[in-house]
Order: sequence, then structure tokens, then C-alpha cells
Amino acid sequence: MQTERASGILLHPTSLPGPHGCGDFGPAAYHFVDWLAAAGQSLWQVLPLGGVGPGNSPYMSSSAFAGSLLFIDLADLARQGWLDAEHLEPAPGLRAGQVDYGATRSYRLERLTRAAQCFFERASPEQRLDYQRFCAAQHGWLDDYALFMTLDAAHPGCEWPDWETALVRREPAALADALRRHDTEIAFWKFCQWNFARQWQALRAHANARGVRLVGDLPIFIAFHSAEVWANQHLFELDAHGRASVVAGVPPDYFSATGQRWGNPLYRWSAHAADGYAWWVARMRHSMELYDLVRVDHFRGFEAYWEIPAAEPTAMHGRWVSGPGSALFGALQDALGGLPIIAEDLGIITEEVVALRKRHGLPGMLILQFAFGGKADNPYLPHNHAADAVVYTGTHDNDTTLGWWAAAGAPEREHAMRYLGFSGEQDLEWRFLATAAASVAKFAIHPLQDVLGLDGTHRMNLPGKSEGHWEWRFGWDQVQPHHGDKLREITALYGRLPGQYGQG
Repeated sequence: MQTERASGILLHPTSLPGPHGCGDFGPAAYHFVDWLAAAGQSLWQVLPLGGVGPGNSPYMSSSAFAGSLLFIDLADLARQGWLDAEHLEPAPGLRAGQVDYGATRSYRLERLTRAAQCFFERASPEQRLDYQRFCAAQHGWLDDYALFMTLDAAHPGCEWPDWETALVRREPAALADALRRHDTEIAFWKFCQWNFARQWQALRAHANARGVRLVGDLPIFIAFHSAEVWANQHLFELDAHGRASVVAGVPPDYFSATGQRWGNPLYRWSAHAADGYAWWVARMRHSMELYDLVRVDHFRGFEAYWEIPAAEPTAMHGRWVSGPGSALFGALQDALGGLPIIAEDLGIITEEVVALRKRHGLPGMLILQFAFGGKADNPYLPHNHAADAVVYTGTHDNDTTLGWWAAAGAPEREHAMRYLGFSGEQDLEWRFLATAAASVAKFAIHPLQDVLGLDGTHRMNLPGKSEGHWEWRFGWDQVQPHHGDKLREITALYGRLPGQYGQG
């Protein structure tokens, strides 16, 4: 990790403007990078870039390695000669201010299918070579992913344990037969991943050239119905029928009185240790190829995780189980060198979790919305902040600052007003943004909703609610010159502009 102070914005690419149902890696993403640079920001944090799962959550992807097809810029495919102008016309019903995932997925899949067919029919030798090189370089995960997605489409409504027994057990003859019968579909999924990677790396190069580093998000757990669980069943706590015997979540906390039952399968850590954590090394290496920094979600689960019997409907009746701890992070460091990781250490944090994070030199997270209404030793209050941290007004799981204020009780409001030194609500969000920028924490990352002064109807997610979230989008008409000017002003005031400390 570098030593300079820096500032950035939290925004998932789906929230970007654009004509094709959700934000993607097209012109709006490049414009956003340019806006970040002009506003003095040097970090862009995204949520996981994989395909969405139940409830449209990016934390329940069908793959730990593959990118979401929704991010592929269709206009770029037209420039490559694989789509016609008519294919770029927006479909009726796609909304500018909200992602309709069902309609957007159908619209984009149709066009990606057309583009793939055109590519395989008349791609140039250079294009074919680039595609083939990508497939060869990524075969360690790409082959299983493409076959999994193909078999998933061939078994609608079924999870992988409900497929034919030979496929569930991954018998070589059954896999070889599937590869022969579905070669066109398998090639389609690989084509899409090539385009995702090609476009993302071009966007990353543009961001880096403008002094903006990309911060990714690596969920600790993966979805049960995913390529990696199917392909690596011995690495997960599954029963004899391939079903999860225990699942992941967190106990009752700030967000939910019954806890959160995420439902992800848990790792069989003894199997991971037996092969030197090779799967985790591959996963982290892949993330480091995509991002400049990686936020590791639910870091405390590596020290101890909440194990819930699969039959339990809530997270209330679980238990804490020891995780791999330093054995895993030592293996990662031995294989990959320095780890550019941000540890998401929110929730029930013990001394052991703090020791694990500090032992490996990983900054933690601080949330201003958690600071007020309690005691003076609250670690989220700015006077208790440490430099080895990233400070946020709130994350994707929090309300916007204005939404939080509207729902806050009198003790929180009164404490915040006294602490931050204001008596009214005018520019409330900027009080919080400036306080985050002033923190001694190394990085300050602001949700775009707070910069734009948006209320709680614009929040990204509500933990524990399975529907109706992850859909927020903004429009450029909401971004006024004063937003960037004021953001740059507080960034400069508190020494977070690139180059003010060390080398930006």
C-alpha cells in the first residue's frame, strides 16, 4: 500500500448513465473517470463486478472469477463490426434512473449473442488471436465457467445438484460429451468474458493515466449455484448430495435483529490448507490483475465466521467457528508479495480480528454514520481514527447521509451537531464529507449519493431485504459544477489531492 493520503468515490458501474438499461464500460465510465480527476479524486471504488445473483446482488455471483455481461459496452462491439447501429437502439421500458435487471439482461443477451455469432463468422486474424490468447491465459477458471453457464441454461430452474448425476459428479465422459454437444454455447460465454476483460482493462488504463486507481471488492463467500462450487466440491462444506450442510451469515447486529442469513456455502478450510490455499491464491491473483486495490469483504470471517445450519431460516441460531487466519494470508503473501488489500472489518470485531489485520499490514474501515449517539471511545468518532484505515460517510449497505439523518434518533442528531459544530441541516452532507476528508485515515471514500446530496430513496442496498435494491442510477443532469468544485476544495484542504503527500 502506498503512503499518501487519497480521496475517492464509491460508485458501482451499474449506476452510471447510459442508454442500454444499466451503466457499463462505455462512454459514461470514461466521463466519470475524467470527472473524478477534475474533482481531485484518485480512487474509484466499485462493488463486485461479477454477475448478479438472487435479488440482483453482486455478492451472489455465478462465478468468483467471471465478469458480468451487463457491463460490456455494446457500442464498442458495433465499432468492432459485430453489431449494426440498429442493435444499439434503446428498448422501450429500459429506465434511466433505475436498473430493471430482467429487461436489461434480456436486451443485452440478445445483442451479445448476435455479436458473438458475427465474431466467429468473420473476425479478423488479429481479433481471433487475441481471443485465443485470452482463453489460454484464463483457462484455469474460464473452461469450468463457460461449461457451467451452458449447463445452467440447459437446466432452467435447477441448481447444479439437480442435474444428471454424471454431470453433478463431473465424470470425465459426461463432461466431454457436454463439451461436444454445446461447443457453440460454450464459445459464446468465453467470447463475453474476453470482451469484459478487454474493455475493463482499457478503462483501467484510462483511469490510471488520469491518476485514478480502481478499488475492487472481493466477497469472502461465493454463491452455492456457481461454477467454482460445482467445479471444486471438495473445497466446500457440502453433504453427500452436493447440498450445503451449513451456510454463511452474521448474527444479529446494527442492520438486522435476526442477523443476516446469506446462504452461501462455507469453505472446508482443511482442504484449502492441504493444497497450500491454491484456490485462494488464484482468486487473489485474478483480483490483483483487475484492480489496483482490493477491498476484502467480511474480513472478520477469516478469523472466525458465523456458521448457520442450512435448515435454519434465520441467522439467529448459529455459532462462531475459527477461520484460517494468518495461515491463509501468509500463503497469499508468499505467493503474491505485498497485498494491496483493504480489510472490511465492520460488525462484531474482536481483538483477534484486529490483531490479524494489523499483523498483515491491512487498513480497516471506518463509518461515520456509526459514530454518533454513544460514548467518546466509539472507534468511529474521528478523534479515535487511525491512519491505517479507510473512512466512509457510509457504504453501499448504509443509507445515504441525508437518509440516515432523517431516520436518526434525537441522541444521534444532537451528538452529531455538537461534535461537527453545526446547528441546522443546511449542507449536512458536506459536513460529513469534510469530516471524512479531515480524518487521519489514509483514504477517504465518499458514496456519490452523498456528494450529490441525495436522500434515502437513492440508497444502493438495505441488508436483510432480498428484493428492490442494487437498482439505483444517476443522471449527468444531477451532477452540477459545484459538486466537483466543492469536492476538490475539501480534498485539497485536507491534503488528499494527488501529490500533496508522497507521490500520487
